[in-house]
Amino acid sequence: MSFPNLLTVPKIDKTGVEERVNRFCKRSIKNSSKTHGLHLALSMIDLTTLDGKDTPENVKRMCYKANHLHDSLQGIPKVAAVCVYPTMVKYAKKELKGTKINVASVATGFPSGQSSLDVKLSDTKFAVNEGADEIDMVISRGKFLAGEYNFVYDEIASVKEVCGKAHLKVILETGELDTLDNVRKASEIAIYAGADFIKTSTGKINPASTMSVAYVMLNAIKDYYKQTGIKIGMKPAGGISSSKIALQYLVMLNETLGHEWMNKDLFRFGASSLANDILMQLQRQESGYYESIDYFSKD
Repeated sequence: MSFPNLLTVPKIDKTGVEERVNRFCKRSIKNSSKTHGLHLALSMIDLTTLDGKDTPENVKRMCYKANHLHDSLQGIPKVAAVCVYPTMVKYAKKELKGTKINVASVATGFPSGQSSLDVKLSDTKFAVNEGADEIDMVISRGKFLAGEYNFVYDEIASVKEVCGKAHLKVILETGELDTLDNVRKASEIAIYAGADFIKTSTGKINPASTMSVAYVMLNAIKDYYKQTGIKIGMKPAGGISSSKIALQYLVMLNETLGHEWMNKDLFRFGASSLANDILMQLQRQESGYYESIDYFSKD
């Protein structure tokens, strides 16, 4: 794919975006639709552990949780994937064998991206060779903010090439991009460089994902689809810990991109605690009362 013409990228009306997002947040949702939305949100989660203190044991516990969430309540789906560091991929892959839950791995010097291209490619190859189904890479924000857009494009394209069959999610780290105009521009570069998904954040800085930046990214996907007929996925990550917020994202997704994007193949939530809140809400709908948060596994 050729480099995008950044001169044609539309300018973002920040006030207009915020007004539109506020309307999404005020949508009333019927109970039946809410239940469906909670099931859908659960199926879209990349259950995540990305700590320096991660061990094979806590990754295995998270994988057990990912594969047994549906034991808590009847008829609920499994999560879409687990997301771990490259060194933990082999443990997650072994634990999830035969489950249809994907293993995603962060790579390319996550979370800072401050590594050479050789290191980033080696990092990606290692994760893929260990069995990763998906790669979550970070862009070089310093290069982007310095206006070195071709560098960012070429780096993404190079990582995409070594991903092989693994899907590539490109993390923009929107909290460091300063403006919505930059978010739109970075989205264009990532999409044209070969991203299968564009992702808001690493979850390691504040602000992480916001609905405003996600709305800008969804519109970049929408415009690209109109031009090419190619569907790109979206993954908000960081700070999405409640069912209420997840449902607001799904309302925005449906009204911006439509029903075809309302599935785990084209939309994900990067989260570590969202699943527990969804389970609490579904438990309340089924039994009429909330379980204690301690009832659900924290791993």
